[in-house]
Amino acid sequence: MGVKAALPRYELYFYNVVLCMAMLWAARWIFDVSSSNSNRKTFKTSVQSGWHYSGRKMDTADVEWMMWFSTFREHIIFALSGHVIFAKICTLLAPQLRSLVFMVYGLLAVFTSMGWAYVTLILSHCVLLYSISLVKLRWLCFVAGLTTLATFKMEPFISWQAGFVTGSFELRPLLFYSGCGFTILRCLSFALENCERKDGNYSILELLKYNFYLPFFYFGPIMTFDKFYTQANNPSLTRKDGEMWNISIQALLNLGVIIIVAVILHFMYILTIPSDMKLLKHISDWALVGLAYLNLVYDWVKAAVMFGVINTVSRLDHLDPPKPPKCITMLYVFSETHFDRGINDFLCNYVYNYLGGKHDNVLDELIASLCTFGITALWLGPSWVVFIWAFLNCFGLNFELWTTKFFTMEPFISIEMAISESMSRRIRAVFNAFNFWTIVLCNVLALNSLEFANLVAKRLFLKGFPFTTITVMFVTYCLIQLIKERERRQALIDDPDPIPPPPPPTDPSSARTDPQPVDPNKQKAE
Repeated sequence: MGVKAALPRYELYFYNVVLCMAMLWAARWIFDVSSSNSNRKTFKTSVQSGWHYSGRKMDTADVEWMMWFSTFREHIIFALSGHVIFAKICTLLAPQLRSLVFMVYGLLAVFTSMGWAYVTLILSHCVLLYSISLVKLRWLCFVAGLTTLATFKMEPFISWQAGFVTGSFELRPLLFYSGCGFTILRCLSFALENCERKDGNYSILELLKYNFYLPFFYFGPIMTFDKFYTQANNPSLTRKDGEMWNISIQALLNLGVIIIVAVILHFMYILTIPSDMKLLKHISDWALVGLAYLNLVYDWVKAAVMFGVINTVSRLDHLDPPKPPKCITMLYVFSETHFDRGINDFLCNYVYNYLGGKHDNVLDELIASLCTFGITALWLGPSWVVFIWAFLNCFGLNFELWTTKFFTMEPFISIEMAISESMSRRIRAVFNAFNFWTIVLCNVLALNSLEFANLVAKRLFLKGFPFTTITVMFVTYCLIQLIKERERRQALIDDPDPIPPPPPPTDPSSARTDPQPVDPNKQKAE
């Protein structure tokens, strides 16, 4: 990812200054729009009373964020705290039974919140997919798992299964679909891992332990069965030096981010403004582009915090959960674009890498990406917006491979070898800037609406051309260069050059005059 060539320090300072000024400029415009339009009719439902001492209303358009950190935070804290306490007691008294205690507590928590009928429904799906996994046919497990998942995405199966959940608890509809969806993926992971097992089968008890681990049950992330089985049954519960300190710092960091997001939602209504198309037509191009970008940053922050809270609990249980998603600010290629590393690991392990191999063949890559995004579309719920989003991401992923292969042909490869590494990095960053906004628009389409994404694209590339287009692309170019610099420094830390330069010959007559072999570590890396 990017050429491993350093740029002059003054150039990087210039990129930092440009990026900071651009972000402050866009934030100021969005703040002005939020302040001057807080009483609009479209704002009344989602912009509600916030902190009294702030004197401002709060953007409450994101139901999921409000559920986690406002409306039902006491319920979530109570359930997760109980899990931590029981897990700690079991770890001290009977560590060999801790995975069983995880299952029992999770089963009781699900029963308490959703009722016996819901638990019966979940168990029936577990038994069904477990029975099919005993056949050890990979394709049959996929067909059964995806068919079962489809029953929670299409009528009349949705209504029939939702009828098992009754009561007035406001979270029940959300918990129903999320719990069932993640259950199917976990059962599918179990079935596929059972197919790979050479001797015998995993017991159904292992599946239930895996599925009813409470921190992952309702909201993920997905942790593939092979990893969970190994870690949950690990008899060694010793921690590395400083691990508890790192867990505590991560918990405090999550708390700090929650407070910062709450402050931002009081002053910039970045979630509500995109729903008011009349207002959007009157704001500046720069504010509109900044609004689209901040929506994606917010969605990443939300995912990082929610998964961060769950991951903190699971790390206390001596598990190594999937990492939070990579920040949208750091993404400029489709191959690394994902908001859920758990789902991404699941799809890569069982679909994308399995079908795509080394991802160097155009046809294999096309088949692997089509299957991957087909399953993703089913997971998200079939709709025109999801289909368009999946098509654009699938096309972008394959187009990157086609472009890479095209530019490794002559005369392009000779031209790149003739220029300096720093200039090659600059040229690549220009193309990456356009790719970055393609990724942004694809994800804005999924997170907001087709109308909002269409408006941003028109203002950025058509009505705003050339001034807005060139200005935004230049700022994005500065951002890409800073990302590449961070990746370059990280690569030097992770993979320092292990081959020292050869010593000069002591005898001039012994010096070689034939061409020297090229050190592969000194070649340009993409």
